[in-house]
Amino acid sequence: MWLTLRLRTALFLTVVTLLDAASAAGGGAAEETKGAFRRPKTEAELQYWLQNMVWHHQFSHEEITAATALSAEEIDAALRRFDIRADNRPSRPADAPLLVLPYPGGRHPRIGFLDGAIRPQRETKVSVFLPWDRAGYVVMDVPEAIWSNLGLTYLAHTHIDTIWTARGITLKPLEWERRSDGSLQYERTLPNGIAFGTRVRPGREAVRMEMWLRNGTDQPLRDLRVQNCVMLKGASEFAAQSRENKVLTHPYVACRSASGKRWIITAWDPCDRPWDNPDCPCMHSDPRFPDCPPGETRRLRGWLSFYEGPDVEAEFRRIEGTGWRKEEARRL
Repeated sequence: MWLTLRLRTALFLTVVTLLDAASAAGGGAAEETKGAFRRPKTEAELQYWLQNMVWHHQFSHEEITAATALSAEEIDAALRRFDIRADNRPSRPADAPLLVLPYPGGRHPRIGFLDGAIRPQRETKVSVFLPWDRAGYVVMDVPEAIWSNLGLTYLAHTHIDTIWTARGITLKPLEWERRSDGSLQYERTLPNGIAFGTRVRPGREAVRMEMWLRNGTDQPLRDLRVQNCVMLKGASEFAAQSRENKVLTHPYVACRSASGKRWIITAWDPCDRPWDNPDCPCMHSDPRFPDCPPGETRRLRGWLSFYEGPDVEAEFRRIEGTGWRKEEARRL
């Protein structure tokens, strides 16, 4: 006898809960992503995330379930209710800014080195879609990690202990604030009073970013190194697991397409270390905050853009001429 829809849904959610518990205990398959789902709490949120996943990230039902814990029946019903289909994605004006969306989770943003990023948290991750391919995107993790003289102060996935996990403290999940001007903003306050955040503002030629850190402790903070990652799995023409397609010219880091005609470029200022990891594959222009006394705030500037042409070094010089490193915070 066929189970009723209600009973099947209840059984599905029970299984998801049990699998999540097994994952948290270190068991179960696909541990790198299991248990990272977030069920939408309102109809408006459900509609937004389904549009994000179906129209833009082109998720399968299985990936939507991994991101939301919704059953296949719930997904189908919601897609019909909101009239969301892969073939009715709205067109974008030719002069629109680059498309930047919160990354929904449910699909691991890396190809390899998955044991180094278990249960990736979506609140620090944004997708930037390629201007010439509406299906291709990179995932920026801003920040992936923050180090200080206290130790590993924040990490956007599970890998090695932070100063919080070492004490059994779990940080609550957060979300990007989606602002009316198309920018995204995120801020977290840690249990010891350190606060940090990122704002991502898309434009027609580039995505500009600002990151800040406030010292809410009573001691100076030093050695404030940040890892900001650009993951290339979602941009197939840039996703070779190789170092041969990268150019590192402090602070600029660029990845070349398989055809050799296109580039993805990122930079942060002040840059501490440009590098790449071919296993992921990803690239970094990792910055460092200046030392921060109690009660003060320090800021960083970031850039991501796309280039079609034969001379990426000339493009680095053109970008430098925009003055992006010296933009006032109020403009971001």
